[in-house]
Amino acid sequence: MALAALMTYKCAIVDVPFGGAKGGVKISPRNYTEEELERITRRYTVELMRKNFIGPSLDVPAPDYGTGEREMAWILDTYQTFKGGEIDAAGCVTGKPVNQNGINGRTEATGRGVFYGLRELCNDAKLMAKVKLEPGIAGKTMVIQGMGNVGSYAGKICQEEGGVKGHRRI
Repeated sequence: MALAALMTYKCAIVDVPFGGAKGGVKISPRNYTEEELERITRRYTVELMRKNFIGPSLDVPAPDYGTGEREMAWILDTYQTFKGGEIDAAGCVTGKPVNQNGINGRTEATGRGVFYGLRELCNDAKLMAKVKLEPGIAGKTMVIQGMGNVGSYAGKICQEEGGVKGHRRI
């Protein structure tokens, strides 16, 4: 519920016409085969459709904990099986592979957003003065909690594009 609320606020702040929602299946993907995960994901998608909880103009799921392009492709395929006649059916889910109407750069987008936020924060001379640091991100060291998709791309992009000298995982 907290993540859904934060997503609602984030969308409102940047004037994106989406609300916020989070949903999922409470399982550990490591305990299931790929075939079992596919069946679970497809069934979940069917249940979302039955309750009218998914669709390009309703709610657009995105990859999060334990999911990625593969699962989003299964959601898309399942949705199109039932509603393939909809002209915008491919918009029922984001984070799908590029060859299935996905977008280049989507995988690293959130990590890149972390970099942009840190860069802008560090470029604010008044804020940096409060913590007794020089403005700018170059030459600084950062600590990343978690090295999943977001953390790994944030660290990589901070080093490659921001001149951060290093990062440590905690």
